[in-house]
Amino acid sequence: MTALPDWMRPPRAEGWFAEDLDRLPEAPRHTELIDGALVFRAPQRWWHSHLVTGLTVALMEQTADGMATAREMTIRLDVRNRPEPDLLVTTASYDPDRTWFAPDEVRLVIEVVSPESAHRDRTVKLRKYAEAGIPHYWCIEDEDGAPVVHAYELDEPTRSYAPAGIFRGSLHRPVPFEINLDLTKLAPPRSG
Repeated sequence: MTALPDWMRPPRAEGWFAEDLDRLPEAPRHTELIDGALVFRAPQRWWHSHLVTGLTVALMEQTADGMATAREMTIRLDVRNRPEPDLLVTTASYDPDRTWFAPDEVRLVIEVVSPESAHRDRTVKLRKYAEAGIPHYWCIEDEDGAPVVHAYELDEPTRSYAPAGIFRGSLHRPVPFEINLDLTKLAPPRSG
């Protein structure tokens, strides 16, 4: 049996806290904190990477004044949860040393589903982002190489998400700002 490196041992019996992520320089990139446990991402598929890059560029071109698009930044939902979505849209002012956003600074969270993250993206994060009050959530699935966007909007009284549509081919949403996407251009080109 291989011994764990010291940095992987939780600093307290309750596990890890959100601020601990900034004190783990040895942790792999894109380490998340879910319910006090460190979650390490598996290597991403090319489809995932290509889609996230295309979506980042498209959203940056359309983001409304006073908002910005950020890729792979954590959100400090509470003391024991600091997930890292693929993309988010924030109202926070730019700070080059920032490592996380507060939920009230986030208007849209986007997760591109991978086989290893499917359960977390479809259920755990869906619930946690809603409970934290983030107004919009997109979960993007791979449907035979084409992206399919499942859009959700926050129902404030229940702090849960209501489905706002499933989009194939193109997406038009008036919130959190006017968004028009040709989803077919975001997908990696099919070979052969």
